[in-house]
This record gives sequence, C-alpha cells and structure tokens, in this order.
Amino acid sequence: QVQLVEPGGGLVQAGGSLRLSCAASGSIFSINAMGWYHQAPGKQRELVATITSGGSTNYADSVKGRFTISRDNAKNTVYLRMNSLKPEDTAVYYCNADVTTSWGIRYAYWGQGTQVTVSS
Repeated sequence: QVQLVEPGGGLVQAGGSLRLSCAASGSIFSINAMGWYHQAPGKQRELVATITSGGSTNYADSVKGRFTISRDNAKNTVYLRMNSLKPEDTAVYYCNADVTTSWGIRYAYWGQGTQVTVSS
C-alpha cells in the first residue's frame, strides 16, 4: 500500500505565497513522475504542474512564471511553491505520484487533497 500525505494549504490574500508539500510512503520501489492538480468547485480536475524523476518540469499556462514544482527523491516528496496567487487559483489541490510498488505494480496514487483559498 502507498499513501500520499499533503499537509499545507490554507487561506492567503491575493498576491501572497504558499508552499504545498506531498510525501509518499509505503511499499515503494520507485517513483516516476509526480505532480499537482487542482479542482475548483463545479469544474474538472486540471493539471497544474508535473516533474519527472530526472527533474524535467511541465506547467499549465495559467501558472507559468508564478508556480514552481520541485521534488526531493530521497524523501519521496514533491513540493509546489505558489507565488503571486490570484483568486482564480482557489481550488482543492491534489498531488499525484506514478509509483512502481515493491511488488512490481505500477500505479498512479492520489493524495487526499488540500484546500487553497485566495481572497481578493
């Protein structure tokens, strides 16, 4: 079994910053890509940013230049630094990890989600 735990999130004023983290634990052999997605009320879950095990990154156009994704492979942890936050960034943020488990099964796991609210 693999778990992704996301502390963090919260309420911040527009223009402010937050850092999210997500730690994977359990029967992990290796972690391939990790990423962050968000889901606003009444909308579908959308990609925010991804990062490969080698450090290559990809961002949604809406967050380029404002958000930075990073990871610590030794800690099986992915981070999302969010700067210049806007009210439209308000959403539940979910982390995702493409994991190869100790018994050789590859599966995409999700965190429980954390609420980010940006006030205007």
